[in-house]
Amino acid sequence: MNNLFADLPNDLPEELVETITQNKHFRIERIISTGHSSPEGFWYDQDKSEWVILLKGEAQLFFEGEEQPVHMKPGDYINIPAHHRHRVEWTTPDEPTVWLGVRYG
Repeated sequence: MNNLFADLPNDLPEELVETITQNKHFRIERIISTGHSSPEGFWYDQDKSEWVILLKGEAQLFFEGEEQPVHMKPGDYINIPAHHRHRVEWTTPDEPTVWLGVRYG
């Protein structure tokens, strides 16, 4: 048995993405951020859809074509369709932000 909150690093030079399990149809990831954001001008444009839930910390996602970012708190989740361009505006800088992501399709 494992725990999503075990071994959370306090200082990460880059966002940490760990695959928990996967098969040919989906991949489940634990994502840990500590004050990370997307580089200026960078947009995620993923080939697969992603359902993501924020478990710890806070974050803001910005979607191309939207006027305001989406502010996420623990328990908030969102489905991001494939090729829906988005970026991470910020994550909580003083504690690990923990996401659970499911990539599918």
